[in-house]
Amino acid sequence: MATNKNAIIRYQALDKCFRNTGKRYAMNDLIEACNQALYDFNGETDGIKRRQVYDDINFMKSEQGYGVELNVTKEGRTAYYRYVDPNFSINNQPMNETEAQQLKEALLTLNRIKGMPQFGWVEELTLKLEKDFDFHETPREILGFENNPYLKGLEHLNTLFNAVLYEKVLLIDYQSFRNNEVEVFSMHPQYLKQYNNRWFVLGTNSKHKPVTTLAIDRIVAIKESKDKYEVSDIDFTERYEDIIGITRGGLDNTLTKITLQANSSLASYMLTSPLHGSQKNGELNENGLTFTLDVIPNYELEQQILSYGEALKVLSPSSFVNKIKNRIKASLENY
Repeated sequence: MATNKNAIIRYQALDKCFRNTGKRYAMNDLIEACNQALYDFNGETDGIKRRQVYDDINFMKSEQGYGVELNVTKEGRTAYYRYVDPNFSINNQPMNETEAQQLKEALLTLNRIKGMPQFGWVEELTLKLEKDFDFHETPREILGFENNPYLKGLEHLNTLFNAVLYEKVLLIDYQSFRNNEVEVFSMHPQYLKQYNNRWFVLGTNSKHKPVTTLAIDRIVAIKESKDKYEVSDIDFTERYEDIIGITRGGLDNTLTKITLQANSSLASYMLTSPLHGSQKNGELNENGLTFTLDVIPNYELEQQILSYGEALKVLSPSSFVNKIKNRIKASLENY
């Protein structure tokens, strides 16, 4: 991705040089302009070589690129580059085949996310690309996403998505698993998050602070409110860096170092599929793998640990060890 991004920056820099009728650009000038553009965007650059600029110019002149026409004039041993048409710009050109193919691949990826009503526009745009660029739909599925098309509440996802995007306050009729009565939430929706194939909307209001989390499969109805929307100053991406799953806001939100031991059958899996981004692995030996997590303990973490059964053991802290132990004891009482 970084390579493609840098190439686009260079093409834009060259385009600006070729359009400039007030200055003549030799190869050294073009190299300097590209390096300056890369530095301005990235904050650093290793410096591109002459060969790279030649390759960029050849691509820009090709049909796969932008089909540019250059006027190259020589004075002695120095060549100067400029567009034949001073009004030409790559930014005024229609999408080329390479760009269209990249967009088509991205659209096809989105199109395979079943049950997402807000992506209904993808099919229409894909059809337009097929018509304009003679593309054809892939005859078979090549990507399989984990999803549950039978999950209730997916019909609300588009409304929630647009409410976050366009900053609309919603009145949400909600029935939790623990309550038989429908409760009405006045919510300023801020963020949508998926976990374990379920979608959740996170928002703020005056009664429930700082954040209200609602599972969309428990939403009964939604209507728009006339209240003024308030943008939250909470960084929701950062909010979930220290937890597994969605649950946060209990009595104890303390970041805790949890030590676990995976037995020999699970150890290799834990090395390649960490439970959390904070996982730090110890030595792998015949007894398995000991590792630590720096997380805020919550229900989803407990569920993850319990899902591995006897293959995963909590070593510390003692309070969390006892919590897992008590849940296992309670489970055994069912048998």
